[in-house]
Amino acid sequence: MAKVKYTYDSKTLSYRKIERTWKQRVKEVALFSIAAAAFGFVFYTAADLWFESPKERRMKRELDNMVIQYDLMNGKLGELATVLSDIEKRDDEIYRTIFEAGPIPQEVRTAGFGGANRYKNLEGFSNSELLIDTRKKLDQVAKRAYVQTKSFDDVVEMARNKEQMLASIPAIQPVANKNLKRMASGYGYRIHPIYKVRKMHWGTDFAAPTGTPIYATGDGKVSTYKRSRSGYGRHIVIDHGFGYQTLYAHMNKIEVRRGQRVKRGDLIGYVGSTGSSTAPHLHYEVIKDGRKINPINYFFNDLSAEQYEEILKISSHSNQSFD
Repeated sequence: MAKVKYTYDSKTLSYRKIERTWKQRVKEVALFSIAAAAFGFVFYTAADLWFESPKERRMKRELDNMVIQYDLMNGKLGELATVLSDIEKRDDEIYRTIFEAGPIPQEVRTAGFGGANRYKNLEGFSNSELLIDTRKKLDQVAKRAYVQTKSFDDVVEMARNKEQMLASIPAIQPVANKNLKRMASGYGYRIHPIYKVRKMHWGTDFAAPTGTPIYATGDGKVSTYKRSRSGYGRHIVIDHGFGYQTLYAHMNKIEVRRGQRVKRGDLIGYVGSTGSSTAPHLHYEVIKDGRKINPINYFFNDLSAEQYEEILKISSHSNQSFD
């Protein structure tokens, strides 16, 4: 029941009932509604700022858990990269070395990915930088793993060809090992016999009488056959595969033809003094991947440890070469 309000009238010395118009009633209701709405807004805002709703608390817990899981996955990704680095090092320094294969260049292993818009779909989020950085790390590890699997495929193939490779690598002296002191000059800077200046001598000279047999030092195919009045004179080059070639120069007679396949130990010709030569000898070179290297490192099938030490001393003398 609505309360009835009265007011005291001093003129009539009596109380009279307060009558409100409908406009006053509407105004009171409006003022009350506005005040209630304002109070409710202030209360809601304060509650929203100071108190978390159940949904917010659940989302916060999920976000905290995601941060923890991201840190764990990022750590695992770092561990995986470390393990992969160890595998790559073993591959370059052990597996590929065993099979006479060069290491894979680091720029190939760590090559980036092309395309400026590769990660465009990850842009525009509050954590885009974090997402893009993680995606790049994953892509890099995936690329390195792919390169490594291809390298292992190569190693497996090289292992299958190991027997052929061992037979092809130059591994004996090209002339009979009857007298080590017949090695006249080794690899390195020597005095040129004609020009009398110090020049790089790219092979090993074996002094021997004209007609001394010359043997192939590894399996392969004769790729070069030349007869010249200067330079190497009569000479051949045997391509052994696996990046190896051997050159036999100043020969008196050649017993093989271009394109012919030979086996290690096969007779390929005889010592002579053709071309730019001052005495009968065989000039012998070993080429690996297009680079001339010291042949002394490829006589291991013929020599004992003591003989190898002796031939090292003889070949290191800075004497005059024969060509």
